[in-house]
Amino acid sequence: MNSPRPHDLLWGMAPAMLPDDAPQWARQVLAAGAPVVVRRAECADSWVAVGVRGLQRAQRLACLMPLAAIHERLSPEAVHNHRAAAEYAAWPALQALAAVGPVLDALGLAWGPTGGVGYQIASGIEVLHAESDLDLLLRTPQPLARAAAKDLLDILDCAPCRIDLQLQTPAGAVALREWAGPARRVMLKATRCAALVIDPWAALEHAA
Repeated sequence: MNSPRPHDLLWGMAPAMLPDDAPQWARQVLAAGAPVVVRRAECADSWVAVGVRGLQRAQRLACLMPLAAIHERLSPEAVHNHRAAAEYAAWPALQALAAVGPVLDALGLAWGPTGGVGYQIASGIEVLHAESDLDLLLRTPQPLARAAAKDLLDILDCAPCRIDLQLQTPAGAVALREWAGPARRVMLKATRCAALVIDPWAALEHAA
């Protein structure tokens, strides 16, 4: 199995793997067989940083999962490839996903939903509501021109809910909204740290 990447959904974590002071809701979520979400954080080689997600917005728990416990992994693009059209009827965030899907498909790049939308589609656990945003990941191994980023953002901003899209570059992740904006430097989130950089596709460059 390939190494888990940020935003991947992992199955196999048991309540007994949680720290002793973990809240009861987290134990119940894992006992029900729900997946955990890979976080962008460093840890030992045999572990992966993950987050447990509850049904309420405040129910988030950061912890570690043994790599050996993983029995299923689903990436955002795999969620996108396996989604069902019937899932788009209920909430604005799902309607937005259906609306912008063809635009993103036309880019010829791997992409998929993260956040609540990706979690609900992959797990079947209903966490969305009328005010839910749509979080997306677009894998961009090659630089995306800032003018092209602005054009893409203009399209996404016409969706029926707010869309936050992350560009996953070889050096880390940057928000499309920032890369399409006027600021010379943008925030690049990498595993070890976050930093303001001029080129998110270059090696991590700390602001002076």
